[in-house]
Amino acid sequence: MTDNQACRKGVILAGGRGTRLYPVTEAVNKQLLPIYDKPMIYYPLSTLMLAGIRDITIITRPQDVEAFERLLGDGSRVGISIRYDIQPHPGGIAQALLIAKDFIAKDPVALVLGDNVFYGTGFEDLLVESAKRRAGATIFAYPIKDPRQFGVVEMDSSGKALSLEEKPREPKSNLAAVGLYFFDSQVCEIASSIKPSPRGELEITDVNREYLRRGQLHVQPLGRGFAWLDTGTPETILYASSFVAAIEQRQGLRIACIEEVAFHKGFLSADELRALAKTLPPDYSEYLLARLAEAHSARKNG
Repeated sequence: MTDNQACRKGVILAGGRGTRLYPVTEAVNKQLLPIYDKPMIYYPLSTLMLAGIRDITIITRPQDVEAFERLLGDGSRVGISIRYDIQPHPGGIAQALLIAKDFIAKDPVALVLGDNVFYGTGFEDLLVESAKRRAGATIFAYPIKDPRQFGVVEMDSSGKALSLEEKPREPKSNLAAVGLYFFDSQVCEIASSIKPSPRGELEITDVNREYLRRGQLHVQPLGRGFAWLDTGTPETILYASSFVAAIEQRQGLRIACIEEVAFHKGFLSADELRALAKTLPPDYSEYLLARLAEAHSARKNG
């Protein structure tokens, strides 16, 4: 993590009922379901880690805290700090900012949805750049065929945001606002001031719209070469799993391997990763030790 990084805290929203995945979500939190070879929560967690964020709260349902703690603990094994906050009932994405208000305090924060998967060359650079931005909000926009089920961003030819709409019947563009946001220290004040939408939820679009009104909204497009997958249905979980499997099997590299990301970002030393790898099942351990050997060879030859 660099000294000039502004955003050092992250929130993962991993609550909700997961009704589109019924009946499996009657017994298991959606974010604990597998996307190919890893739990879904690993993907947004690795996104925050790639941004250089080490202080994280996971917001989830009361009955799911114990399962997340079994999986991730307090985060110390991968050099980060994880705490857990309770979402008593689903109340919109912006509700996460109010639930985590004590954690956020007056600091900048990144918010990522627990069912979002991102992948693409240069993505880490965009994350780090966004984490350094000290004023305003940064949202990411992705072109999709039918954006009517998402927040939609309208931009002018210079890349400036003109409008934001939540689930519009007639979208003004094909750019969907994805489930990843970087906010400055104004965000809790803004989130506290918005009113529930007609569907009874605190909409993150209303938070972003206030930043737009203040002239402080930065939109980062994710174009060709990037993948964004919202894994909230059986079909999209299947698509995401197939996508991750194809890349991993072809390249021999793992997407969202939080132990590897921790080493890459300097959260774990080589010795710490080696010791951790020895406690893991053989296949996973061998992969991490191979990455260590590659890093050592690169340093030696560099």
